[in-house]
Amino acid sequence: MTDHARQLAAGAAELGISLSHEQTRQLLAYLQLLDKWNKAYNLTAVRDPAEMIGRHLLDSLSILGYVTEGSWLDVGSGGGMPGIVLAIMRPESNFTLIDSNGKKTRFLTQARLELNLRNLQVVNSRVEAYMPEVPFDGIVSRAFSSLADFTSLTRHLGRSETRWLAMKGIYPEEELTALPVDFQLVESAQLAVPGCDGSRHLLILRRMVRADPARPDVAQPA
Repeated sequence: MTDHARQLAAGAAELGISLSHEQTRQLLAYLQLLDKWNKAYNLTAVRDPAEMIGRHLLDSLSILGYVTEGSWLDVGSGGGMPGIVLAIMRPESNFTLIDSNGKKTRFLTQARLELNLRNLQVVNSRVEAYMPEVPFDGIVSRAFSSLADFTSLTRHLGRSETRWLAMKGIYPEEELTALPVDFQLVESAQLAVPGCDGSRHLLILRRMVRADPARPDVAQPA
């Protein structure tokens, strides 16, 4: 595991992130769990743990600077990317990981217990049916769906200050043109992820409110 630790530390350093001993320990323990459970639960198509470091851990770490303190929802979390990685790195924030696949949420629950992530909870549900008592400060997805589906299915889970973070590969020009009228792109960033070939982008969206009932096609920031 020493090689994995060096690979993780070097990749994080390229991203401008300094990992503490405890963060490194937890991230590598998560990597071990992902590799172990993947054999039976098919959590990811990536089979090599060394490749998982770049494709999953460092890819998740690449958005860390955009994740502010507060309550976050990871939609379609699957094997826990980016939610588990963010929960390890942001212990002062709370993360809810939601997935409709029972096998995947069983893995997420086990990871939560073994990694002792008290700031993380797991929900087995379709996101459109999920009704928490309090809206989230941020909602993130990693290749969950199109931008239109992502925003439409989670609209009820945010408020005017909520930021929607969509992790994508190539810049999704066509998806942006299909955004619901009450959502707007406020920022985008091209991400350079060590160990990941191909294009990576982060899109940050905000929900708008209609300013004039007589002009439903016109929206303004809340």
